Amino acid sequence: MATETVAKPRTSLRVGVQKFGTFLSGMIMPNIGAFIAWGIITALFIEKGWIPVPALGGFGTNAAGVANVGLVGPMITYLLPLLIGYTGGKIVYDVRGGVVGAIGTMGVIVGAGIPMFIGAMIMGPLGGWTIKQLDRLWDGKIRPGFEMLVNNFSAGIWGAILAGLGFYGISPLVTWFSQGAGNVVQFLVHNNVLPLTSIFIEPAKVLFLNNAINHGVLTPLGIQQSLEQGKSILFLLEANPGPGLGVLLAYMFFGRGAARASAPGAAIIHFLGGIHEIYFPYVLMKPILILATIGGGMTGIATLAITNSGLVAPSAPGSIFAVLFQTSRDSYVGVILAVVLAATVSFLIASLILRTSKDKGEDDLAAATSRMEAMKGKKSSVSSALMGGRSDVAVLARPVQSIVFACDAGMGSSAMGATVLRNKIKAAGFPDVKVTNSAIANLSDTYDVVVTHQDLTERAQPKTSSAVHYSVDNFMNSPKYDEIVELVKTSNTEGPAAAHPDSAIEAEAAPAQGAHVAEPVAAVGSKDVLLPESVILDGTARDRDTAIDEAGKLLLDRGAVDTTYVQAMHEREESVSTYMGSFLAIPHGTNDAKEHIKHSAVSIVRYPEGIDWGGKQVKFVVGVAGLNNEHLHILASIAKIFTNKAQVAQLEEASTVEQILELFGKVNA
Repeated sequence: MATETVAKPRTSLRVGVQKFGTFLSGMIMPNIGAFIAWGIITALFIEKGWIPVPALGGFGTNAAGVANVGLVGPMITYLLPLLIGYTGGKIVYDVRGGVVGAIGTMGVIVGAGIPMFIGAMIMGPLGGWTIKQLDRLWDGKIRPGFEMLVNNFSAGIWGAILAGLGFYGISPLVTWFSQGAGNVVQFLVHNNVLPLTSIFIEPAKVLFLNNAINHGVLTPLGIQQSLEQGKSILFLLEANPGPGLGVLLAYMFFGRGAARASAPGAAIIHFLGGIHEIYFPYVLMKPILILATIGGGMTGIATLAITNSGLVAPSAPGSIFAVLFQTSRDSYVGVILAVVLAATVSFLIASLILRTSKDKGEDDLAAATSRMEAMKGKKSSVSSALMGGRSDVAVLARPVQSIVFACDAGMGSSAMGATVLRNKIKAAGFPDVKVTNSAIANLSDTYDVVVTHQDLTERAQPKTSSAVHYSVDNFMNSPKYDEIVELVKTSNTEGPAAAHPDSAIEAEAAPAQGAHVAEPVAAVGSKDVLLPESVILDGTARDRDTAIDEAGKLLLDRGAVDTTYVQAMHEREESVSTYMGSFLAIPHGTNDAKEHIKHSAVSIVRYPEGIDWGGKQVKFVVGVAGLNNEHLHILASIAKIFTNKAQVAQLEEASTVEQILELFGKVNA
């Protein structure tokens, strides 16, 4: 008991720092392109740049004798902090939060008079969170027709208040903190002890705590230093690829088994691609190797300090190409030397450790990868490189708790597939596993497992690169479902995740915007989704396209859609089949066609003799048009029926519309 009490707070602290660092990174990384643009302009056009241009670099005077403003100063003072503030607010509360966050950020920018990156990281999320809480106060209480008035004025008024708070309250505090942190850095530099920071930075990288250090402290201070001096050593304290390269080179020469075989590919990804996490498992296999990265890091920093070298802007990702691209004009020798010497020292120390150790870690790479992902909190997008290039190997660092079915529109086939799998997972004894459905356009990288039609997998993978992907040919009775259920069982009862329950970071992450938890619960208005006049026992169509028209006409007759939506049903079918298995197809429109839905409706057409549906026999065509999830209840009922062979047989034998509706029970309740 005592051991658990002591260990758990440490884990929680690490997880908290990781999440904080990830949040900071989420504000910085989307705007790296803007940082690069500023770095290019700075490197080229300032007075000490490659092509000095007074009007662009902001030095000298113009023809009227007025000092040139240039691009460098305004971009670093206004553009970059505003982008960070907007992004931080948007993360918390979408575009509305981003706008209010940017307004608040403007207050700290003007109040401080210096680049306000830390202030932007405060005001952006603060603006998003506070306007979100204000909106909750009058949610559902605004009279129809006044929504835009209330929304616009509330955002404007609160934004103005936040700008004042930033100007008078936040900016002095952030200025004081920035000056204090800058003084600490200067003290380390002047006393030649800056290399000692590697003692903290290198272990922090392996523990995924580097984002909090890099984006929370080093980048803001480095930007300020670069503005004043034209370069900064701080940008390369964490981003130097040398220490990690040295460890991987040591494994190439002195490692064994899978570690030695995979080290060359990992070195390419790390050094040229800039994905540093690829070398973390090699250190975790033998934690004493952290001494090699510390030694390499200290050597690199000392070299930069001695040669007075630095970068003009952050290097992201930490590729050697990105590092050289951002190197100051007078620092190429020092920067290259820092990378080479860091790799050399790291290689020598790591080689000595591996050669004198009996255990070369040859059998522990998979386990180390799992430990790395447990600390990261999700599957690594580069872990397949450590598994011999097998992209189908699912390396899970936590129990599977979030599964999403994704299709083009996110309202038909995916909803039914989610219902089928949810029932299977519940039957297996895991009712807490969340199974949602979503349009591919609304996916985010927050899921453990993603299920898509085989024709859509390539579209979904870039949006959910850290998830395990399953491709199916139909959503009703795919054998892949049994594999997913087995994965849920395994990950929730054994393996690294079960051994380390605290590693389930973000396991309760909310579905992405636009995702639907397709529980069979009737929404308001669902009583009108399926009506007797929308059911035909004997369809007249003889092929797929005319069957879509027949089902679409029933939706048109209900006034649920317009003709454009029916055309979109054909477009959807041309891109990906809506055949579900068990003689069922559910044609529906594309995601872009949702604006042509007037209200939710479902139509059912039976074809007793069956029709050809892209090489599959279909006897039941269910047309779907859904708004606000009102149709999900009926789809859940349909999914349950079509996974029961006896009930499918009853549908085939039904002689009246009432019998058809009766089989769905209280679907309109």
